[in-house]
This record gives sequence, C-alpha cells and structure tokens, in this order.
Amino acid sequence: MEDELIINELVVGPLMSNCFVVGCEKTKEAVVIDPGGDADRILSSLKASGLTVKYIINTHGHFDHVSGNGPLKDATGAAILIHPLDAAMLPKLSSNAAFFGISVDNSPPSDQTIEEGDSVSFGEIHLKVLHTPGHTPGGISLYANGIVFVGDTLFSGSIGRTDFPGGDFNTLISSIRTKLFKMDDDVRVLSGHGPETSIGSEKRFNPFVGLF
Repeated sequence: MEDELIINELVVGPLMSNCFVVGCEKTKEAVVIDPGGDADRILSSLKASGLTVKYIINTHGHFDHVSGNGPLKDATGAAILIHPLDAAMLPKLSSNAAFFGISVDNSPPSDQTIEEGDSVSFGEIHLKVLHTPGHTPGGISLYANGIVFVGDTLFSGSIGRTDFPGGDFNTLISSIRTKLFKMDDDVRVLSGHGPETSIGSEKRFNPFVGLF
C-alpha cells in the first residue's frame, strides 16, 4: 500500500534538481534518490522523519543528481548505487560541472551497481529497477507501490535532454514507451526536475511521446 512509504521531496543544488528521501513507514529504513547537493538539508529531512539511510541511489550520473553523494555517505555510511554504464561518471563530476561554470566535488565510487530486474530493498519496501537509457546510457527508473521515480527520463510535458555525451533521442523514446508507458495510467511519476505527473497524463498530453 502507498501509505507504507514516506516520501520527502527536496529541490537541491544549483540546477534545482528533485531529491527524494524515501522511507519505510514501519521500519524507518530509507533510501535517498538523487542527492544533487545541499546534503545538510537532506540530512535534516532524514532526522526530522526519524529515518536511517541504507542506500544512496543515483538514477544517472550527471553532477546535478549526484554531487551530494560524498557528504551524505560520509555522514551516514550509506552505500552508493548506480547503473554500471554510468558508474564511470562519478569521479568526473568536477570537470563535467565546470562546463556549466559550476564547482562541485567528485563523488566517491559506487559501492554497488544495479541493473534491469534488480530490486533495492529497505525495510519492507522493494524498489524495482528499470533500465531506461537515452538521457544517459545508464539511466534507471525505480518503481514501488504505484510510484515511479524516473530521474531525467520523463518530465511533466517533456523528456530528458539527449544532446549531452551518451544521450540518444530514439533510445530515450523507446525507454519511455516500452518501460514506463507499460505501467498503469494512475502510476505517479516523480521526475528529476519539475512537478509530479502521471503515466496516463504523459501518454495523453506529452508532445514528445504522448498519444500512445
């Protein structure tokens, strides 16, 4: 049931990325999805909800979603999880962010890689891992309890950029149509930027992949 999940959303970092603190209501064990900065605020959210972090999960390797990995891991000891195709991006955050005129520290390496079909378990919650490449080669989405966390794969009325290294428009559209759009229309979509949407809404109205 959805009420088993605690979901605290924070907008973090210089590019206003959505970070999600997701906890098991019963056990208070949690994961942090895409800590793109402002680790102190993420830690405060965890403390306020009485949550203990088991994993830091990166939906992809862009600096605006992972630059809080190091401080958060130092503070909590949580393991960093990312798809193997994006793992090599973590020690290169500084150079990638410099392209945007932004200074960030590199991330520690991943402790574990996760792929299509894997399940990330914390408390009584099990996040199903879907490989949804296109924005990056190793982009993933995470599904549980009628909610899917999609990183920068899909937005309300839009899609992730594909003009960065490793991006591919046709691959991204295929990921959305063959993975995300196979879900029920009422599945909530929590994206890496911007407001919440639903699978049904994006099928009907998204100008890039709608009218499905």
